[in-house]
Amino acid sequence: MRVKLVSGTLVAAVLGIVTLSGVSTRGSRAQTPAANPDPAALLGQKYPARLAQLMRGVMLPNSNLLFYAEDNDPAKVPPAKHPSAAINPLEGEYGQWDAVENSSLAIAEAASLLTVPGRFCSNGLPVPVDHADWPKLVDGLRVAAIKSYLAAQSKNEDKLGDAADAVTNACANCHTKYRDKEKLEDRCK
Repeated sequence: MRVKLVSGTLVAAVLGIVTLSGVSTRGSRAQTPAANPDPAALLGQKYPARLAQLMRGVMLPNSNLLFYAEDNDPAKVPPAKHPSAAINPLEGEYGQWDAVENSSLAIAEAASLLTVPGRFCSNGLPVPVDHADWPKLVDGLRVAAIKSYLAAQSKNEDKLGDAADAVTNACANCHTKYRDKEKLEDRCK
């Protein structure tokens, strides 16, 4: 599913705010970690984000910029009145095509965070970093993100469209196996 920019704001940002307010965008609060985690325990964790939080906080917003740019010219997005305070990265100081490049690299770099032992899925199971296919799936995302970066450098919407499709496919490959389950407890197995 692709989420596009609407009226200069990220739909995903709105969805994230709704999720943070306690209303789940998926219809189940069971997908979010405990509402009141132990602060001391959280401070002691090297990687405190659950997999879903990492996806919602890093992968989804950055991929949305790629999906926007495959059909819209980021160079035509005017800067915000105060670019240094812009919520929409396309309107910020490092906006337009730079934002698309940066988002591509953020996905490529963040892919390594998907391989960290000790991270958990939203159902409490460990992220399956020890499964034989996991490193290949993660590397597929990293490679697709690098392709998006190179396409963004060309400032060509068609090239970016092909690269964004590669990102979509990389995400779908993993989601099909590990996320898209009828029951939350079946994820990450």
